Amino acid sequence: MIYVDACILIYALEDTGARGDAVRAALAEVDEPVASSPLALHECLIRSLRERNVEVRDRYLALFDRLVMIDLDAAVFIRAAELRADFGLKTPDSLHLAAAQLSGCTELWTNDRRLATASRGLAVEVVGGSDVAGSGVAREESLRG
Repeated sequence: MIYVDACILIYALEDTGARGDAVRAALAEVDEPVASSPLALHECLIRSLRERNVEVRDRYLALFDRLVMIDLDAAVFIRAAELRADFGLKTPDSLHLAAAQLSGCTELWTNDRRLATASRGLAVEVVGGSDVAGSGVAREESLRG
């Protein structure tokens, strides 16, 4: 099972450039379940809700209906706290990584270099060149608003 971070989903639905193309192509080739969490849904919806963009909101809701949703239970929060203490991750990033680890995911698709480093091999490059190298973070933030 592949866990996708919110930035990957944002690229898939909102980025009309090369980054979005790369993510959409990678997702089209996946032949195993793709998972995420309610936290990613929360992160993805913020911009569309702020802008009152019902179309984009509905596209995210439809996308998340097709994903395996990983529960963020107490064990995930405990593991996230350990990851945050060990690697200095931000709380949302530590929760994404903990959810991927504890749910048995074999890959974590992200665009966050620190998260990739902390994943110790779980993170997979799907964007090409910039996703784990850090330059994609500014674009992710601009997509979120």
